[in-house]
Amino acid sequence: MPKDPFKTRLEIAKKKISKNNVNGKKDNPSAIGNAFKLSTELVSAVVVGTIIGFILDKTFGTKPWLILIFFFVGVVAGITNVIKSAKNMQK
Repeated sequence: MPKDPFKTRLEIAKKKISKNNVNGKKDNPSAIGNAFKLSTELVSAVVVGTIIGFILDKTFGTKPWLILIFFFVGVVAGITNVIKSAKNMQK
């Protein structure tokens, strides 16, 4: 008994799709995207830490100590986030 023409076309289409997924590399983001992600993580952590320090300094009147402390806490948090993300990108 001959094969159904619809099933034959469906199998051909599935093979083309799977071949495009292997060659297309749609799952891997570009290098510019990765660099933008890493830089955004670093900058955002520093900005959030500085803003928290500024707000706490205003509240407690301890200018500039808490700004400095939270700035460096933000830097450390940003660097650790970048390291974690870079390790995940290598996998």
